[in-house]
Amino acid sequence: MFRPMLRSQVTVDIVVAGVLGALVAITSTRGIDGPVAYLTVLGMTVALAFRRLSPGLALAIAWAAAVFQMATMQQPDLSDVFIAGVLYTTSAYGSRRIRIAGLVSAIGGAVVAAAYVGLQDYATRSHEQTISGPVVESSQLALGSLVVILAILLLPWLGGVVARTRQTARMSREAQLLAERDAARADRAVAVEQERVRIARDMHDIVAHSLAVVIAQADGARYALRADPAVADQALGTISTTARRALGDVRELLGALRHEQGTAPTPDIDDIEQLVGEMRDVGLDVQVERRGDASGLPTTTQLAVYRIVQESLTNAYKHGEHGTPVRTILTYRPDTVEIDVVNRRADHGRSGPGTGHGLVGMRERATISGGSMTAGPRGADFAVAVRIPAHPASGQMPRGLVTSTDQERTAR
Repeated sequence: MFRPMLRSQVTVDIVVAGVLGALVAITSTRGIDGPVAYLTVLGMTVALAFRRLSPGLALAIAWAAAVFQMATMQQPDLSDVFIAGVLYTTSAYGSRRIRIAGLVSAIGGAVVAAAYVGLQDYATRSHEQTISGPVVESSQLALGSLVVILAILLLPWLGGVVARTRQTARMSREAQLLAERDAARADRAVAVEQERVRIARDMHDIVAHSLAVVIAQADGARYALRADPAVADQALGTISTTARRALGDVRELLGALRHEQGTAPTPDIDDIEQLVGEMRDVGLDVQVERRGDASGLPTTTQLAVYRIVQESLTNAYKHGEHGTPVRTILTYRPDTVEIDVVNRRADHGRSGPGTGHGLVGMRERATISGGSMTAGPRGADFAVAVRIPAHPASGQMPRGLVTSTDQERTAR
């Protein structure tokens, strides 16, 4: 019978209804001529106060007040307009039965009110001289009153139906979004499980053979240590080379998985030229300066350098001022690699779509490699400065220091 509502909402409804009822009682054009009229205003006010808390009860109270008003032969007043608010809530918040009762009340109430107005008018005109006769003129007034009252009562009910339909549509959209979110979560869970299986398979392919070689060489070195130290030294060298190479392969795999590169070839220092050419093709004026020799850098370091330069140039294209040069300096030292990318910031507020993940990804790459990164405004420019070790702390072997025989052994 009563809808769940907040106490503040109930309080607001009661206060609003009370204020409107008091205004009607004070500003009525005909005035309140007795306690009977006050009871009618009070009944309509109570119905208005309960319109949202209990639309069915409010409709019953409004009908009781209207019947009492007609039974006591009162003239219609402004409090009768409160019925429109009650009819709105019957269609907006009421059950199906209450909604139908509101529709019947809007139509039936308009007919009853028009007939009541016509009868009162006929009672007045029957004692006066009229042009067309009291029946015709009273009938015309009743018909006009029917149209007006029907509009006053039916339109709010239709407005409540529209509001209810929009609320239902909104709830349906929210339910659809929740269902889509749950489906996306399920898809992600399946994808995660599939990715775990793939990682396990790739890790086995990369590491299993290398560990087998390491174990075999370690056992051989233990037995050959006293008999032939040279053979033991060679076995230890093979162990070191195999372990380093396996560690490098694992890092490449994890990097590919994290950046969704799959089985695509790993970019290296030489691919930076192609990257710069692509950025120049889209209109970015890139100036590259290289210092030092990068031929001895290991695979993971070359991948980190490539990705950092790629993300820096992409940020410069999206967020920098077009038409200004982007200065890129790559310094290859025996123990460190330095990357400096400087571009002019756009001062007109235009920027491409970004999530902030680019700088986070570059900082993660630098940290994983044992280095550091700073990025931020530098006057009118935006500067990215990265310092990473030339050879990571893992001790991965640089390219060119592994013999072809060892590569064949560790690639199986």
